[in-house]
Amino acid sequence: MKKTLLSLTVFSAFAGAASAQTNVTVYGLVDIGITRENNGVNSITRMDSGNFYGSRIGFKGTEDLGGGLSASFQLENGFNADTGTLGQGSLLFGRQAWVGLNGGFGSVKFGRQYTPIYNALDTVDPFDTGLTGGWNDTGSGIVSLFNAGGVRMNNTIDYSTTSGPFSGELAYGFGEVAGSTTANRQWGLSGTYASGPVTGVLAYHSTNNAIGTDSTKTTLIGGVYNFGPVKLHAAYAWDKGVGTLDQRDGMIGVTIPVGAGSVLIDYLRKIDKANSNSNAAQLGLGYTYDVSKRTTLYTSYSRNANDSAVSYNAAGNGLTDSLFNVGIRHKF
Repeated sequence: MKKTLLSLTVFSAFAGAASAQTNVTVYGLVDIGITRENNGVNSITRMDSGNFYGSRIGFKGTEDLGGGLSASFQLENGFNADTGTLGQGSLLFGRQAWVGLNGGFGSVKFGRQYTPIYNALDTVDPFDTGLTGGWNDTGSGIVSLFNAGGVRMNNTIDYSTTSGPFSGELAYGFGEVAGSTTANRQWGLSGTYASGPVTGVLAYHSTNNAIGTDSTKTTLIGGVYNFGPVKLHAAYAWDKGVGTLDQRDGMIGVTIPVGAGSVLIDYLRKIDKANSNSNAAQLGLGYTYDVSKRTTLYTSYSRNANDSAVSYNAAGNGLTDSLFNVGIRHKF
């Protein structure tokens, strides 16, 4: 009850500020659907929030400071539309919470933000990191098998800049462990080229362990090519680090426009080079239909198969998870 009252108080305060300042925007999205999932042991039919895009309400704005300099902020709350509860572990602004400065040098932001490699994955995944691969609060779609360093980082300094078709991003997340500058530390970077029909991404992410003695490192390369009638999507990643970790992740996919909608198809493959019988694969099929600029209907089916020693998205090693959903997403 206290959390609900606090949330309403904060939202009311920001809504008042938004009406008084034209440079503040209140926005949001509600995504909800019916899901049928078999995790290899049990089947369940349920109502899920955030199948395609996470349900949210947010506040963002800018202030002109003069001399080509501006300040900006974004606070974004994630919630579960099926129950009305908070998402992201019941954090008030679990999706994003940052403030920054912008100028000719680029942008510097401070706070809770997406990792550069997650932004890169979102750029190349035909499903926009949603719809397929089993529902969870840390990302679905391509993130079901690809490593994104946890999707978001806390205590982060993020720098980004753009020059013509090129853009770059560098992020550092403080581990904040007393007596150590390396424990739980994260950092990542990415570069993007986007011009005409071609979009290419290169990204890297490193996550240190709890004592700072080892780290998980992922390198990603990917791209999208728009042929006109279809878009071709592809990605490949190397995961190395803690212990004997040595994995390869691959994705190939297509987006096929059909009237006001799109058919989405992709195939993901994870290969574990350090452990036997530890590979996995995912096939995703989907369709989205734009009823209007703000409302989209969607449906998808995915099948996640595991070797005998792993259980990605399934209830146990060697099991297969299958998921079907149908839903609606509305932006405001």
